[in-house]
Amino acid sequence: MQSVNPLGEFIRARRAATSPKQVGLPDEGPRRTAGLRRHEVAMLAGVSEGYYARLEQGRERHPSDQVLNALTRVFGLDTEAAEHLHKLARQGLRKRGGTCPPADARAAAHLVRLIDSWSTPTVILGPRFDILADNDAAKALLCVMGTETNLLRFVFLDPAAQRFYRDWEEIARTCVAGLRTAASLNAEDRALHALVGQLSTHSDEFTRLWAEYDVRTKTHQTQRLLHPRAGELTLTYQTFTVNGSHGHQLGTYQAEPGSPSEAALNRLVHGAGRPDRTGEETGDPADEETPEP
Repeated sequence: MQSVNPLGEFIRARRAATSPKQVGLPDEGPRRTAGLRRHEVAMLAGVSEGYYARLEQGRERHPSDQVLNALTRVFGLDTEAAEHLHKLARQGLRKRGGTCPPADARAAAHLVRLIDSWSTPTVILGPRFDILADNDAAKALLCVMGTETNLLRFVFLDPAAQRFYRDWEEIARTCVAGLRTAASLNAEDRALHALVGQLSTHSDEFTRLWAEYDVRTKTHQTQRLLHPRAGELTLTYQTFTVNGSHGHQLGTYQAEPGSPSEAALNRLVHGAGRPDRTGEETGDPADEETPEP
């Protein structure tokens, strides 16, 4: 699943996703393939068809900012997708001076201590959506994952995910877009590409979404959940980049103040004992009643 031409792959996908109508071209009826033709993109971007073909084929890896901005306009890319396009175009230049440092395999100890002191469900994620650390509140909230520690595998390979996430399609789409972003910018990460291969082999839904080549970093998202113990919850999931820990993000789950979801989440989080990922609770032996002799 490792791509040797992420820039070409990205712009081919964007060309296929852009209709003639979107760019003001006349509708000539059905086309053999979806989207724009190469010569149409070249014309709209103000470059030769041969030059654009070389971009898609990976034979021209360092387009100018002017060309990249023209492609951004033609494909109607949003700010994040446009930034991603520029990063892909700069990858070859970066490799000349050394590859990007690999993501840390463990969460920093001081961050783990920090989130352990919070009552807000919080996780620390790696670039492959591995949960590197979670506090007790997050363990209670995500108990449906069982022993799974990778969010992508849970979303696509565990049937419980489609019951847990009421808007499963949107959750799945944003997860794949985030993984796409990480994969195309970390071409040397073999574990990441192995994860993509595993998901592609076992999930048709993942394969479908992966082929769309949407790129999006999940910053915040409303998630409607059906929790086995707390019932229906509507939470805001917010992520923050962890400076000093390459590729790590901190994610929090919060409910609207005064809402039924806040009350249900508080009951779940502040319930008796320390929940583990399987949903079991372990009470403090000191709190148990001593049987009468």
